[in-house]
Amino acid sequence: MKKLLLLCTLAAFSVATMAQTPDAEKIKKLKAEAQAEVEKMYDLGQQINDMLFSFSELGFQEVETQKYLTGLLEKHGFKIQKGIADIPTSWIATWGSGKPVIALGSDVDCIPKASQKPGVAYHDPIVEGAPGHGEGHNSGQALNIVSALAIKKIMEREKMSGTLMLWPGIAEEQLGTKAYYIRGGYFKDVDACIFTHVASNLNVGYGDAGYNGMVSVKFTFEGQAAHAAGAPWRGRSALDAVELMNVGWNFRREHLELTQRSHYVIPDGGDQPNVVPSKASVWYYFRERTYPDIKKLFDTGIKIAEGAAMMTDTKFTYQILGSAWPGHFNRPMAEAMYNNIKAVGLPTWSEEDQQLAKATQVEMKSRKVEGLAVKIDTISLPTSTKPIIMGGRSLMAMGGGSDDIADISWSVPTITLGYPSNIPNLPGHHWSDAIAMATPIAHKGIIAGAKAEALTLIDLLTNPQLIKDAWKYYNEEQTKEQKYIPLIGDKDVPAITLNRDIMATFKPQLSKYYYDPAKYKTYLQQLGISYPTLRPDQKEAIEKN
Repeated sequence: MKKLLLLCTLAAFSVATMAQTPDAEKIKKLKAEAQAEVEKMYDLGQQINDMLFSFSELGFQEVETQKYLTGLLEKHGFKIQKGIADIPTSWIATWGSGKPVIALGSDVDCIPKASQKPGVAYHDPIVEGAPGHGEGHNSGQALNIVSALAIKKIMEREKMSGTLMLWPGIAEEQLGTKAYYIRGGYFKDVDACIFTHVASNLNVGYGDAGYNGMVSVKFTFEGQAAHAAGAPWRGRSALDAVELMNVGWNFRREHLELTQRSHYVIPDGGDQPNVVPSKASVWYYFRERTYPDIKKLFDTGIKIAEGAAMMTDTKFTYQILGSAWPGHFNRPMAEAMYNNIKAVGLPTWSEEDQQLAKATQVEMKSRKVEGLAVKIDTISLPTSTKPIIMGGRSLMAMGGGSDDIADISWSVPTITLGYPSNIPNLPGHHWSDAIAMATPIAHKGIIAGAKAEALTLIDLLTNPQLIKDAWKYYNEEQTKEQKYIPLIGDKDVPAITLNRDIMATFKPQLSKYYYDPAKYKTYLQQLGISYPTLRPDQKEAIEKN
């Protein structure tokens, strides 16, 4: 009897395993079907992309974006949870059941003062001075939704076990939320995470991502107001403290590590010149290559703030507004994704696409006027498999920007898929980076990326060994010597009031230009833009080049 039960159990396990792990020929067919299903949803991807572009919402204020995306996903059978981690514009959408749980994420916020008409190769804002998608964060959710819906259809028919979890990077430009997602436990049951970010080619990588971690801190000084002409001796200027802190920091730069990058703005410098400012603030980004060095830089900032307060007889407090670890991404997942990238290939760019790209590069005086990528980035995967040692430093790895997807990557096996929806060699965080983001360039890039993601989802769903290998890399290489320690404290809270006043000013103007897909096929059509729109001198420069 025991032998019979054992044989029945093994037989049931074998059937379940076969159902979950199809043979090579079946996987090939599923992948071909997935690509075809993604291609069918070109118009949906275009609409999602263009809709988010038209909203142009800054971090923590992605109200219309949340409403639109969660409504769309709910119609397709996803369960929605809004306001996670005490962030009003955040959400999670899940579909399916059981293991593996695969998270698909992408950022949704935009850039201040980056309003720009798409398809126009020179500065032409939709609303002067308003925010705009000068980073391209309007495109990633379109990619994820299209690929998820394609895979959902296959999973339903094949009765595959698995859960798809879609989520947004809220306020990524402030690095304001992903550490709170981790603290809230929203990724504790996730087996793998694919993150998507706009790029100018198809790419993926593993190991040390080569960029900096960061802590974002606002220092607020409090002094005493007085009549600036009548009795200035009775005042204690908080603005003086801010300026002295900045002077002190800039002198200290000479004696900081070469790998640090730090910068600041003064969001509050007082009210008017004839009143000694009783309050003023300065907002710093402290960036470095390792967690210990980020903490060291932050501590140095606090000491300089203390000195500025002592010199001006003022008081100071500080608030962490955001944070990010240095990124580290998963090798087995990246290798699987890269094989799928090569299978998908780049989009076919039209002559109009290339004209817009080259004219924009001419306008921005780019180092190269080469148009859009025509071959896949062949150096997507690093040649060295050695993981970063977080306690050490490579002086040649100078770092640069930061992304709080890194906090997710230190909590669950994660990769970032770059997809070709923007133009190479632009400044970044700039109105010119919005030019392509509601044009066929963005739409084609989304579909190419969605195909690569969908194929990788099939790998993760049908090959349990891939997820085992991903966790082996995570446990035995990535986190063997370095464990994740949040840069936020237990009492820190998301800075949900950031950008509220800016959006209150511009939303009434931007809302006049919200995309209406019921009336117009594309946002270009709604705005009456001829694609591409170039000046005569740009056309001449392209011909000469």
